[in-house]
Amino acid sequence: MQAFTFLAHGVLFDLDGTLVDSAPDLAGAANYLREQRGLAPLALSDLRPFASHGAAALIGAALGIGSAHPEFADLRQEFLDYYASHSTTHSILFEGVAQMLEELDAQNMPWGIVTNKHSRFTQHVVAHFGFDARTKIIVSGDTLAHAKPHPAPLLHAAAHMQVAPSQLMYVGDDVRDIQAARAAQFGAAIAVSYGYGERAELPSWAADAVLDCPSQLTTLLQIN
Repeated sequence: MQAFTFLAHGVLFDLDGTLVDSAPDLAGAANYLREQRGLAPLALSDLRPFASHGAAALIGAALGIGSAHPEFADLRQEFLDYYASHSTTHSILFEGVAQMLEELDAQNMPWGIVTNKHSRFTQHVVAHFGFDARTKIIVSGDTLAHAKPHPAPLLHAAAHMQVAPSQLMYVGDDVRDIQAARAAQFGAAIAVSYGYGERAELPSWAADAVLDCPSQLTTLLQIN
């Protein structure tokens, strides 16, 4: 991890691949489509890299079908309906996340979630893990007209928290997270290497720091 510290007045997190390892349930929905069509399930390792890229990417990985395919809309709906009822069957917090959030709470550091996951799914997942009672703000992919990498979701969260963007840190596992933080002029843009992003690509993101485990986050924070 690079030497970097930041006087933060709040921390915002991506959800999938940063706080929650949701790949098993997302892969399960993709494999459900395969099984319904008489195809053998794919290994989680084959589908895991697509977990941060939405239903279209997972459907493409599972069935080789793109959004222009005439059956894509029906397949997407089938995927989403299955995932809606199985979104917390096998999903877990990444190791160290619970302790990291407890430490932020103990230090009275406000934190929130900004995700591209639609609210239909976000609400269930955050409630399952008890985040909804602890976060200052939860912004989903359909909360606003734009999703990441557009800066609007992060700026919306900053306004709700009443903290200047320059005093906020954003943490995520995808290049879109770093792009959104830069576009919103956040004070710190932090990548995680344990999520779904390609580790080889991390240097090109130009994040301020890269976390190899959640416990490293608090070492970056200067508490006011």
